[in-house]
Amino acid sequence: QVQLVESGGGLVQAGGSLRLSCVASGRTFSLYTVAWFRQAPGKEREFVAQISKSGTNTYYADSVKGRSTISRDNAKNTVYLQMNSLKPEDTAVYYCAASRGGGRRYEQIGEYDTWGQGTQVTVSS
Repeated sequence: QVQLVESGGGLVQAGGSLRLSCVASGRTFSLYTVAWFRQAPGKEREFVAQISKSGTNTYYADSVKGRSTISRDNAKNTVYLQMNSLKPEDTAVYYCAASRGGGRRYEQIGEYDTWGQGTQVTVSS
């Protein structure tokens, strides 16, 4: 089973950009579908984006579509989330999650069995 560590969060002004990274331990990273979720204060954790094991297929929540890009480098055991045109409503703790499943969109929390510790993203207005 892999372990996940997120980084790249921080404080940014509205309209700015951030790139989050999720680094996985282990030699089987390419066997995992990986997603980003986020949780704002007082709200439930929600799906943001997902990338397939090979990186061929990507899925996005409507709230970030067109502003964010998920990508992966299996040689570096890393998944990235590039976020542009950030809005105050993007403020949340962002979590990386991994699943052995594949072949479709996975946007439910229960479909992922490995999680990182999260990285805080704060967007000021």
